Amino acid sequence: EVQLVESGGGLVQAGGSLRLSCAASGFTFDDNAIGWFRQVPGKEREGVSYIDRRAGTTIYADSVKGRFTISSDNAVNTIYLQMNSLKPMDTAVYYCAAPEGLIRAGAALRPESYDYWGQGTQVTVSA
Repeated sequence: EVQLVESGGGLVQAGGSLRLSCAASGFTFDDNAIGWFRQVPGKEREGVSYIDRRAGTTIYADSVKGRFTISSDNAVNTIYLQMNSLKPMDTAVYYCAAPEGLIRAGAALRPESYDYWGQGTQVTVSA
């Protein structure tokens, strides 16, 4: 059974940093891509970042480019999202997700491309 567990969220002032973690069981990141998404109540889930280690590919939404970095540690089967220079607009529940199969790069930040989701972790950035 595939399970994803996010952690690392919290309250931070604008300009601060947080590192989110996504721990996986039931599959390995060597064989699968992972996406990070975020959602604010009343809005659609938004793709933030994506990593595919096999292809050596990382993708970022324009809104986080230059501020967020996605990485992986296969030794502990965990994906990280380092978030720097945080802004109040980054406030959301952050989710990691995994697909059952391959995803083309153009669909990497679309929630419908993913089959497995974690429970989410809240990130709140104060002004």
